[in-house]
Amino acid sequence: FSIKQWDKADRPREKMIAQGSKALSNAELLAIIIGSGTNKESAIQLMQKILASTENDITKLYQLSLDSLTQFKGIGFAKAVKIKAALELGKRFNQNDSVKKIKTLTSSKNAFDTIKIDIADLTHEEFWVMYINQAGHLLRKVCISKGGISKTVVDIKIILKKALELNATAMIVAHNHPSGNLTPSELDIKVTQKIKEASKNLDISLLDHIIVSGENYFSFLDENKL
Repeated sequence: FSIKQWDKADRPREKMIAQGSKALSNAELLAIIIGSGTNKESAIQLMQKILASTENDITKLYQLSLDSLTQFKGIGFAKAVKIKAALELGKRFNQNDSVKKIKTLTSSKNAFDTIKIDIADLTHEEFWVMYINQAGHLLRKVCISKGGISKTVVDIKIILKKALELNATAMIVAHNHPSGNLTPSELDIKVTQKIKEASKNLDISLLDHIIVSGENYFSFLDENKL
């Protein structure tokens, strides 16, 4: 049966109107986004199949490329773009909500919660800097560089130039390890020390270096490596 032949109470749109969005499963919410399935599968069944391929993990679904999504019969580029757009909007909403709850960057956990939404789920490395004022408030998060699966190039001059532009008095740097291994490499350690020494000459404090992978992180400060 197509969704149109279902009882009204079971149709995702009608269900959402009657019971609210929280009553819908992930597959039902995404079925509303794509609008239709195939002549053999309803939109819900199609999304259930796609979610099953990612072990029902929304994060893994977010990581799927447009090309990967279009490998599923019934998902063209238009529907794939809708799925990616919906997931990106959800990510940004979560980011805004998380950051608003953090008043000051006083711990590695606060720093992790501030940056994880940007880099935790990436399949390539990115290097970011959180610029902080005298009161410990976040001035801005800036992506300094993007790299491959295992490394990214860090230009210390760019990091410090942006700090001076923002009148930052402190910084926390962060990057991700797509491999899942949180142990800092020799390069990570050397770059951290170079940034620390260079920023010291400008009276800017390097408070921490956070390595992120999924919901876990490594803090140079906590591990006495700063």
